[in-house]
Formats: sequence, C-alpha cells, structure tokens
Amino acid sequence: MYSGKDATSLVRAIYAKNALTFYVKTGLKVTRTATPTVLLSIATEYTGHKYKRGQYEKAAHDLDVWINTMKAALPVTFED
Repeated sequence: MYSGKDATSLVRAIYAKNALTFYVKTGLKVTRTATPTVLLSIATEYTGHKYKRGQYEKAAHDLDVWINTMKAALPVTFED
C-alpha cells in the first residue's frame, strides 16, 4: 500500500487525470466543483506547466507521466 502525503497527492492526480479524460470524451463535468478550469489548475500544481483552456488532453497526458514517475518513486509497504 502507498501511504503518506505523497500517496495522497498521487490519488488526487489520478482523479484529476481521469476527470480530464472523461471531460475530453464526453464534454461533461465530473462534479459541479471539478470544472475543467479547476482540473487544469490541479494539473499545473503537479506538472509545473501552465495550461490554457482547451489543453485538456495535454494536461491529462502530462499528469499521466507525473503519475507513472511518482508510482515508481513511492515506497510500497506490505502488511500481513
């Protein structure tokens, strides 16, 4: 299992990536508060890149790269 602040950031980034991908495919927001603008700002927090309106696919791709890097870097704890 992943634990700690980095794991929380990882889950948040995964959610943002999935929400951006959903928005690109359907044009629908995931929730009322998770607007495309908010999702782009979340992507900016993790990737460090500033995204303009309409760059949802690029933000989702960049988040995917960040997520894979973070998964490789996080220590994994096994509990019996």
